Amino acid sequence: MQRRQFLASASLATVAAALPGMARAAEGSRDGELRAMLDRFFYARLEDSPEQATSLGLDTGTRASLKSRLGDASRAGEARQFARARQERAALRTIPRASLGPAARLDYDIVAYGLDRVIAGERFAYGSSAGRYAPYVLSQLSGAYRDVPDFLSSQHRVTNAADADAYVARVEAFANAIDAETARQREDAGRGVFAPDYILDTTLKQLAAVRDKAPEATGPAMDLAAKLKAAQLPPERAATVARLMGERVFPALDRQRALVTELRAKAVHDAGVWRLPDGAAYYTAAAAAATTTNMAGDEIHRLGLAQVAEIGARLDGLLKAQGLTQGSVGERLVALNKRPDQLYPNTDPGREALLEQLRAQVAAMTRRLPEQFATLPKAPVEIRRVPEAIQAGAPGGYYQSASLDGSRPAIYFINLRDTFDRPKFGLATLTYHEAVPGHHLQVMSALESQDIPLIRRRGFYSGYSEGWALYSEQLADEMGMYEGNPLGQIGYLQSLLFRATRLVVDSGMHAKRWSREKATDYLIATTGIARGRSQGEIDRYTVWPGQACSYKIGHTVWTRLRDAAKAKAGAGWDPKRFHEVLTLGAMPLDVLERVVRERMA
Repeated sequence: MQRRQFLASASLATVAAALPGMARAAEGSRDGELRAMLDRFFYARLEDSPEQATSLGLDTGTRASLKSRLGDASRAGEARQFARARQERAALRTIPRASLGPAARLDYDIVAYGLDRVIAGERFAYGSSAGRYAPYVLSQLSGAYRDVPDFLSSQHRVTNAADADAYVARVEAFANAIDAETARQREDAGRGVFAPDYILDTTLKQLAAVRDKAPEATGPAMDLAAKLKAAQLPPERAATVARLMGERVFPALDRQRALVTELRAKAVHDAGVWRLPDGAAYYTAAAAAATTTNMAGDEIHRLGLAQVAEIGARLDGLLKAQGLTQGSVGERLVALNKRPDQLYPNTDPGREALLEQLRAQVAAMTRRLPEQFATLPKAPVEIRRVPEAIQAGAPGGYYQSASLDGSRPAIYFINLRDTFDRPKFGLATLTYHEAVPGHHLQVMSALESQDIPLIRRRGFYSGYSEGWALYSEQLADEMGMYEGNPLGQIGYLQSLLFRATRLVVDSGMHAKRWSREKATDYLIATTGIARGRSQGEIDRYTVWPGQACSYKIGHTVWTRLRDAAKAKAGAGWDPKRFHEVLTLGAMPLDVLERVVRERMA
């Protein structure tokens, strides 16, 4: 995609054409003013988010200096985010919503919602609450110590000497990012806010994985050396990075590890954020931000229990049909997981064979996508292992979008620390979730769109995006992707059960004061998911409260809206028209409901 094409604003007529069934109106008198304002917001934010600029491929030309920087990880940097949100919200109010056409009103509503959520999070003086809620600065899932090497490896491209110099500059800035987070965590610890003991144990292991090696053997030094060789550039800069790792980054890591060790000696074992200052309100806000709904912990818990019972009953019948009749649903799924025919060897060749199966699944689904979708992503999606340095604390799978300039593909990462955690019968549904028609199709349909503002193309609302990905798993089943593969369909329903169980354990820990052990045992007993993977999931929910609830709540909304649209259309039902809503970009679930019902009308 050419940069001038990316920056071009589409006419409202184009937007209206993409909204079949939605009431059209003449362009509002101030639509252009709003679009210009939202573009200013986008580029101002980009200046404070160099990593996003690189991710999008916008760290070139007049913004080339961003390629040499990392974002400000200090408390002052977060304060700037809140101040900017207040300023942007005030600027947005200067444009009356009534003066806008329908597409511009949608942009207005979504941006206003996001700003209001950020501003609401300012009341919590610890962790992160500017959109995404993460109570602990340092954990197995958060911290520059793990994020920066992974970012440099997966997203910082080196094609010329300037790119290589920028890489070196970022490694030089790495130490400052670590120290800034150490200072923030020490400040939060003064308020009694730091992660539970078991989280800090994993954090210390991951810090050791980065720190306890020769400087030239660190991830950044080896990664740059490989990229320099591929670009046919001299190797000296890799030696410079090794020196910076030894002289600047290692001392910063030592300071951070000393703090985490100090906190580990004082840490409690309680899993939930209820123990933190204003913890009950923090969880309510975190769940609302993730799901874009307003459900209290008790309500989330009841919904989860009801859906666990319903999905479990469906699995019971399928398992019996496969001769698995003894024990609970969870016990039978455990037995299935242990079958040798369902496991790849826990070796590098075994892992590569597993990755090949995922690639075949992506290819097979890609061929079927035109049956359901009129708009398909141009960017390809690759499948890679989660880097070994961070796999101990990383999720089981996750997606990274492609760059806008086409220089970097999208990537579906799968955690292969132990292949026992990824039995064959569950792989397809993970692929449909993370790649196609899940995150890849949803994210890139918006990112590649010419019809929505820049600020919204990369917009993320977990209830919308994770709900869509879970809906995609269901859609794959409805498309017949499991025909002749009953164990694959069991894997799909196990995935659905797993997401319903998340509602129970997340609210259980954070609202009902469940222990880590109780939550883990419930997850295993209910879903049959291997203990290692289940433990990693519970630990993830410990440090990312509310986010795990977004999947099943979002799925419930997506399927309800799709079923309502299908019933109203009757014989005229066209799934492509319904799925075209993806081209409008991510949005809060209540806004999605309004948009879909307008399209239905």
